[in-house]
Amino acid sequence: MTALTTAPTPPRVGPPEKRRRRVGFSQRLSRWDVKVSPYLYVSPFFIIFAITGLFPLLYTGWVSMHKWTLIGGDAGYTGFDNFTAIFQQGEFWLSLRNTFMIFLLSSVPQVIIAIVLAAILNQNIRAKTFWRMGVLIPYIVAPVAVGLIFGQLFADQYGVINTALSAIGLPKIGWHSNTFASWTAIATMVNFRWIGYNTLIFLAAMQAVPADLYEAAVIDGAGRMRQFFSITLPQIRSTIIFVVITSTIGGLQIFDEPRTFDTYGTGGPSHQWETTTMYLWNLGWGPQQNLGRAAAVAWLLFVVIVIFALINYFVSSRISTSDARRGTSKQSRGRRGSTDRKGATR
Repeated sequence: MTALTTAPTPPRVGPPEKRRRRVGFSQRLSRWDVKVSPYLYVSPFFIIFAITGLFPLLYTGWVSMHKWTLIGGDAGYTGFDNFTAIFQQGEFWLSLRNTFMIFLLSSVPQVIIAIVLAAILNQNIRAKTFWRMGVLIPYIVAPVAVGLIFGQLFADQYGVINTALSAIGLPKIGWHSNTFASWTAIATMVNFRWIGYNTLIFLAAMQAVPADLYEAAVIDGAGRMRQFFSITLPQIRSTIIFVVITSTIGGLQIFDEPRTFDTYGTGGPSHQWETTTMYLWNLGWGPQQNLGRAAAVAWLLFVVIVIFALINYFVSSRISTSDARRGTSKQSRGRRGSTDRKGATR
């Protein structure tokens, strides 16, 4: 008998083993650059904000919990006594009322007039570069100069406006004695400075609107007003939200215009145009020199600004969401109508 011989199994043929390549230092550095460089690019803003914004905010909150004077410094921990004392002072609530009213009389017309001016400057007019740069001139004028100029306009006895009213037989207006008149005068000063700045922001947003939308609207027979309300305003909705929020923040911090409205800078004899920032200034650097209470007012104003900014954001986002839903429903209805017409023709 012959022995059975087994044939040797052939070796498995497979893909060659890949050798691990050693990553060089330059490649590692490039990977770190891709991952880390974006954070390094944005870090200067956050570092500067932490130094000039976040730290003063936290330090002001700490000072508001202490009895703090300008000369002696920290005189002891008081807790929330400074906030309680502020709430019990009628001048604080009066300053809040003045701040809100001046804010409404300035911010609302300011946004509306800026949108209208931007729409006009967006048209093909002559010397449009001159007019676009001209609307920014009031913004670069110093607030003190604006106060001096408008002080001559709104003077009680010999102001330009009262002189003109007397010339045509109308009674003079007590700009510094009448509360609503003083609000209107200060709001006019604010609008004079900020309308041009907001106009350029709206103009930049309008120029970014695609021209195809206007061409399609012209083909459909839409006029200028219909194009403005149906195309321009919906397309710059995000810019309007931004301007409204920034106007709210700036309007609630108004200080320069009411302080330069008269020669004393105290907000009037009855505090009829004293804003919250002026009340803060008088409380911290006035006869009382109570920086602890002034810091408490600063924190209360910060909370009020945050609340108003959130309200504006949620209201604006709700309006934009509802408009987007309406546009989507109109598009779906138009598509259904077109398909129905195609089916009918077939």
